[in-house]
Amino acid sequence: MQRASYWTIVILVLLLVAPLTTLAQDNGDPETIAQAVVENLLAGDFAGAVENFDAVIQVALPPETLQQTWESLLAQVGPFQEQLATRSQPAGQYTVVIITLQFEKMSIDVQVSIDDAGQVGGLYFSQTPQEYQPPVYADTGAFTEQEVTVGGDDWALPGTLTLPTGDGPFPAVVLVHGSGPQDRNEALGPHRPFQDLAWGLATNGIAVLRYDKRTLVYGEKMAAQPDLTVQDETIDDALAAVDLLRTIDGIDPARVYVLGHSLGGYLAPRIAAQAPDIAGIIILAGNSRPLGNLILEQTTYLLGLDGDLSDDDQVQSDAIAQQVEAIQNLKPEDEAAALLLGAPPAYWLDLNAYDPVGTAQALAVPILILQGERDYQVTMTDFAGWQDGLATREDVTLITYPTLNHHFVSGQEPGSPAEYAVPGNVSQAVIEDIIAWIQAN
Repeated sequence: MQRASYWTIVILVLLLVAPLTTLAQDNGDPETIAQAVVENLLAGDFAGAVENFDAVIQVALPPETLQQTWESLLAQVGPFQEQLATRSQPAGQYTVVIITLQFEKMSIDVQVSIDDAGQVGGLYFSQTPQEYQPPVYADTGAFTEQEVTVGGDDWALPGTLTLPTGDGPFPAVVLVHGSGPQDRNEALGPHRPFQDLAWGLATNGIAVLRYDKRTLVYGEKMAAQPDLTVQDETIDDALAAVDLLRTIDGIDPARVYVLGHSLGGYLAPRIAAQAPDIAGIIILAGNSRPLGNLILEQTTYLLGLDGDLSDDDQVQSDAIAQQVEAIQNLKPEDEAAALLLGAPPAYWLDLNAYDPVGTAQALAVPILILQGERDYQVTMTDFAGWQDGLATREDVTLITYPTLNHHFVSGQEPGSPAEYAVPGNVSQAVIEDIIAWIQAN
C-alpha cells in the first residue's frame, strides 16, 4: 500500500487509493493552475491550496492533513532550493503538468492533473526519475519482451511479458506491486526492482509478467469508489495476470507463481487462496502485521531520523495514531464514515478481517519469504511473524539478507528515504535464491 511513495508513509497511504484525488480550480491555462498549487505549497499556504477542493478531497485531504503530508516530505528531502522544469503531457481527458522541484537531498516531481474545464483532477508527488542501470546479472540476449494487456475492458492494464528464448515450456512469475500507484517496474528514482527481477529471472529461464497498477492507470476512477478494497486495487488484477500467463505459448500452466512485494507480499496468501492452481507464492518484504501498525511505526521512524522528535513531529505522530486507532475500532455500520489515512472505511474493514499468516498457513502450496534486514518499511518484526506463524510448515523457506533494504538493494547505513536516490539493483543473491527455489518446486 503498496505502491507505495517512499519518503513518508503518510504520502504512501494518501497515494494508495487516491493517487489522483479530485480537486476544483478556476478555469485557465493548465500550467498556470498547477503553478499556483505548487506556490501555495511552497509558501505554506495550505488553506489557499485547498480552497477550491471539491467535497471528496475536502474530506480526504483537509488543510491540516495536506500540511502534515507536505511537512513530512520536507523532513525527508530537505529545504526547497529551486524549480527546475515544467512540462505537460496529455492523459485522456486530463493535461498532466509535472513541475520538478529541487530540494537539498533530491528532486521531486509534483504532478497536477487538470481537465478541460480547468479543474485539478489529481495531485501526486514522486521522486524525479533518474537513469536506470541494468543489473550485471541480466543478459538481454537471453529473453525477449512483448507488450500485453492484463484484465478486461473496464480495467485493462498495460504490461510486459519477459519470455526466455527457446521453446519452453517455462515456469512463470506474476509480479504484484507494493503500495501506491506503481508502474510495472516499481520505478523510484534510479531503481526499477521489478525490471531487475524480470530480467534476472528471464535470463535464467523463468518468464515474468509485470504490469502497471490499477491505481496508476485509473486513479480518478478508483478514488471515486466508496467501497474500494484491496480486491479491486490489487487482487483481481493479479488473478487476471495469472490467467493470462496460462494462455501463452511457451508457458507451463502448471508452474505459474505469484511474487508479491510489500503490499503485494502481504496480499500474496489471499491471492493464492483465490487461485488454488498456482504453483507457489514468493513474499518479498511482505508485512505480517496489520497495515495500520506499519503506518504508525514508519511515521515515527521517519520523523525521528534526524535524532530529534520535535513537538510538531509528535503532533503528526499523534494524528496518525488516532487514525490507526479509528481503523482498528471500525464497525460495519461505519462504512459511510470519513476516509481514514486516505482510504474509505470499506478498505480498512476488509483488511481488518484479513489474517495474512493464517491464510498462508492454510495454503497447500510452497512459500518462499525473503526479507532485507535494513528494511525500515517492512521490518524484521514482520519476518518473525511469518517465521513463527508458519513454523509447522515444512514447505516454507525463509531467508534474510543483512545489508538489503526494502527494494532488496544493498547498503550499509541505517535505512532512509535518501538511499532511494542512489542507483542500485536488486541483489544477485535474491535472484539466485528465487531461481533455486522455483527449480526445486
